[in-house]
Amino acid sequence: MTGYPEAGGEGRELLAAAGVLFTDRQGRVLVVRVSYAAEHPVEVPGGGWEDQDDSPRRTAVREIEEELGITPRLGALACLDWSLDRDRPPIAAFLYWAEPLTDAELDVLRLEEGELGWYGYLTPEQAASALPPLLSRRVTACLRAPRSAGPLELAVGRPVGHTAARYTAVPPAPYTGPAGLPPLHTERPAPPPPMDRATYLATRPRIRAKARMLFTDEQGRILLVRLQPRPGERPYWVLPGGGVEADRELPREAARREIHEELGWEREPGRLLALDWEAPDPRRPGDRPRLVHVFDGGTVTPGQLATARLPEGEVVEARLFTADEARAVLSASSWSRTGAALAVRDGDGGPAELVRGLPV
Repeated sequence: MTGYPEAGGEGRELLAAAGVLFTDRQGRVLVVRVSYAAEHPVEVPGGGWEDQDDSPRRTAVREIEEELGITPRLGALACLDWSLDRDRPPIAAFLYWAEPLTDAELDVLRLEEGELGWYGYLTPEQAASALPPLLSRRVTACLRAPRSAGPLELAVGRPVGHTAARYTAVPPAPYTGPAGLPPLHTERPAPPPPMDRATYLATRPRIRAKARMLFTDEQGRILLVRLQPRPGERPYWVLPGGGVEADRELPREAARREIHEELGWEREPGRLLALDWEAPDPRRPGDRPRLVHVFDGGTVTPGQLATARLPEGEVVEARLFTADEARAVLSASSWSRTGAALAVRDGDGGPAELVRGLPV
């Protein structure tokens, strides 16, 4: 169990954040110093997701505009790192590549007053020691892994899934923080933090997450389950899976547990095929955005399908559908997500980054 106070959601809610990796021609990475952070002041630019952000990508753009006074030209998603910590809520941290800053942009770059003290470029080795250990592992993985392996799937900064097959984590660098760094930017006096850490965490908006698995048979038909509807709702079909208990499990663990609960199978999730940011349902007051993970479940045989044990009152039916049949019974966003996952399954790279089922 975690040591932080719950903020509602029965353990299913988590924080989300987005940072940006700016590299220069020498392969150095841009870092900033948070003025009021005494313990771990060096970070990459970025920050927490806010309710008005329609996706983590928008969070990344907004944070750079606020912190540096420029609008970044974002590239591909570099990684998603999901981490658990006893001292804070779980967090899904996105890192995005950005186009290198031009001389003109550097000339007009302005640090957010009261937030940042200096900025500058560090070599990967310098950054590995200056950044806090978790962020150091995350950034180091992005800088060292081949771009073709991205987006990387990380758990507490360490490679999992397809990323573990393409990238071997390096031993952690000794943590030095800002000690010994070259002069970066005129240091500003450090103001006091705007609020204490516990208050800050309690006021941060939350999201939820789901973990689903894509199973197909030898003919390429897709396995869907029909869920028991809530009162007043119509039955609907989805890929097998369900909610992540964010305070105690990682998405892969959630996928494994949900498949066992819904179908009675012991199946290890394969590659992460898609990451989809779902907007809240306006028909449900207080609904939160959902980050949907789709993992490869592999091939299911008729014999395996016959062994499925459906939980009474939750799953009404499990059936195989052709692509056309699946498109007809799934919601538009669910079908788009499923189609994107099927397309990624045929390659060897990382997951598709989606918003409401559509590529970004």
